[in-house]
Amino acid sequence: MTKELWINLPVKNLQRSREFFGKLGFSFHPRHENSDEAAGLIIGDKQVMVMLFPEDTFKSFTGHELADTQQGTEVLLSIDAESREEVDELVSKVLAAGGTVYKKPGGEGWMYGAGFADPDGHRWNVLYMDMSQMPPG
Repeated sequence: MTKELWINLPVKNLQRSREFFGKLGFSFHPRHENSDEAAGLIIGDKQVMVMLFPEDTFKSFTGHELADTQQGTEVLLSIDAESREEVDELVSKVLAAGGTVYKKPGGEGWMYGAGFADPDGHRWNVLYMDMSQMPPG
């Protein structure tokens, strides 16, 4: 059975993407730290790897054209937050780092979240879920 999952995303400018995600507080796998061909973005305690590849490299893997992220969404990447404040803080960092917010922070009851797009238009969702307040059912 598989033991790891790598999510691969095409980016227009690898250095710009490294800087953007670094400003959000994410780390990168040291294996790719000096590479011009890839960056391994580490997400969460389980250290899921999101591989960022220059568009031409990505296209060589898929043998297919890229989705136009200005016209549609190819994937929604969801990450968790430990509090409502952490959701708000990440949204502030996104804006300061040059990303865009397509869904302002908000929510009711047990779920609070926001949506943002990175510099390449990939959409991310950040959610805080208070499981103690989740409705039964």
